[in-house]
Amino acid sequence: MRFMVTVKMREDAGEAPAELQEAMGRSMQEMFASGEMVDAAGLFPLALSTEIRVAGGQLRVTDGPYAEAKEVAGGYAILRVDSPEQAVARAREVAELHHNLWPGWEGSIEVRQISEPDEAPAA
Repeated sequence: MRFMVTVKMREDAGEAPAELQEAMGRSMQEMFASGEMVDAAGLFPLALSTEIRVAGGQLRVTDGPYAEAKEVAGGYAILRVDSPEQAVARAREVAELHHNLWPGWEGSIEVRQISEPDEAPAA
């Protein structure tokens, strides 16, 4: 089973402390080595993004930043694990690292299963 894990936070939170960056690096190396992590990366800021939206019969292309954005995805990981519980456990580890090593950090970690070609997500 594959899962996308996104780390969301205020974009103006600043740079993560070195201790957190090092701990995340070690954790990611372990997950890559075990085969649990397929891909991971940080994302550029919203100011460098483009949104393409269809609404009211119109297609609109808007360059960032977006004033209405409160929390943004700052990074993602693709995990290959045996169960949803295992994906949530790994995501919880990421949340705990942020909580313990970045004083005052607030955000969320979202875990979503990726639909495989032979699967259809439940409605």
